[in-house]
Amino acid sequence: MRSAIGSIRHTAAAKLQVYLLTVLALTFFLAACGDDDSSFAPRDDESSSSIEDVTPQSSEGETSVSSSSAKSSSSVTPQSSFSSTSVSSSSKNGDPGTSAGMTSSSEKSSSSATSSSSVASSSSAKSSSSSVKSSSSVVLSSSTIDLGSEYDDVAKTLKDLRDNQIYRTATIGTQTWMAENLNFETKKSFCYDDVSRNCAKYGRLYTWAAAMDSVGTWSMNGKGCGYTVMCSPTYPVRGVCPKGWHLPTKEEWDTLFTAVGGSDVVAKELKSTNGWSGNGNGLDTYAFSALPGGYKVDDNSSLNYEDEGDYAYFWSSTEKAKNNYSAYYLYLRYNDDAYVSSGYKCRLNSVRCVKD
Repeated sequence: MRSAIGSIRHTAAAKLQVYLLTVLALTFFLAACGDDDSSFAPRDDESSSSIEDVTPQSSEGETSVSSSSAKSSSSVTPQSSFSSTSVSSSSKNGDPGTSAGMTSSSEKSSSSATSSSSVASSSSAKSSSSSVKSSSSVVLSSSTIDLGSEYDDVAKTLKDLRDNQIYRTATIGTQTWMAENLNFETKKSFCYDDVSRNCAKYGRLYTWAAAMDSVGTWSMNGKGCGYTVMCSPTYPVRGVCPKGWHLPTKEEWDTLFTAVGGSDVVAKELKSTNGWSGNGNGLDTYAFSALPGGYKVDDNSSLNYEDEGDYAYFWSSTEKAKNNYSAYYLYLRYNDDAYVSSGYKCRLNSVRCVKD
């Protein structure tokens, strides 16, 4: 009997000891974890974006900001106060990139822990501001996406910001024309006789497809237009012209004819006062200054250039009706003939652009 009682007491004491140890352990655990509410606070590494590095690139305010997190990453690189700003955004799990806004600050940059973050980056002299609202790559510019053009109505000049070439212009009636042939280098364009100084003198010669920008580099209005293909361009067709200018239609060439007095006098009125063969120089009454730049038979390098000194040929954006092979162009001749005619699209003519 005494042995049984002793065993019970021993067991009870052991249980009490285990209970006390459990209570002490729970007390220690609660003290270490703190308030339960803290488990609901967002952690820094769970925010949708964070700034890892901000590096000023130059005294012109070029700043590189890279951002990464467990879910998405983005980089924002303003290149200068004038040049384009490149902004790219990517997603680790297929989520769209976060939106970001760039603003100037004196020395520091900050970030918020939300999926749509506002990033303030430092700049020592100048800074650019951009807002990104998609996950795709976006290129912004202080001028235009393709650098555009600058027209000076006082000096009557056009600056093509793609290559910084400057052209004289002439206003005739209701139209403003380039008063020099376009000299912007692109595929399927050539200098007469493949001599570079002829490009400086006459501009470049273009196939109709190149003049129409059939690949859609500068606009979509002439995309797909070319030799053996009937197309339905959207007018005006910018084509290879600087932004804000376009390749003239047949009707716009006709309008020019009317403005200077008709086909009987148009060649004499528009041709330059020098450079034409024989006695073919013009009066250049309207400062259009058409030069006899000739043409190239085809873009095949084995075929010849022809008519330098005798003819000027300028493309239009108008196809000949129901014809896959021909488009209209203006030609002026040394003997003062002038027509808007049609010819094979594969030939290479000069380009004069007209203002939108």
